[in-house]
Amino acid sequence: MQNKINNIKEVSLRINLGTRPIFGHGKAKLLEAIEKFGSISAAARNINMSYRRAWLLTDSMNKNFVSPLIESSLGGKGGGGAKLTKEGKKVLKLFRDMELKAQNALVKEKINFSKLISNNPGNIED
Repeated sequence: MQNKINNIKEVSLRINLGTRPIFGHGKAKLLEAIEKFGSISAAARNINMSYRRAWLLTDSMNKNFVSPLIESSLGGKGGGGAKLTKEGKKVLKLFRDMELKAQNALVKEKINFSKLISNNPGNIED
């Protein structure tokens, strides 16, 4: 049973505006990778995301917030780059803080939920 409890690593958090997803775990991972690697393409490769998907998510994040979250420069001889803006760092920190609070608030529920999972659940897909 302890193994099942340990395998429930997280409860995903996603921020929606009505039915439209605004921000979630995937976008947070992309922002973290952009901050670490300094480019959208390197970030995408690191998190196993296509460059096109990363670019579309970057574009949507920049349009869905009051200020852009990512600042990018075009490639060329010296290569391009990308970095988080002050707003981007703030959004990422707030989201990670909310995730942590949600995880901590659900400890008891995760334990109770894990008790209901089969010892041999097979292929888990939702």
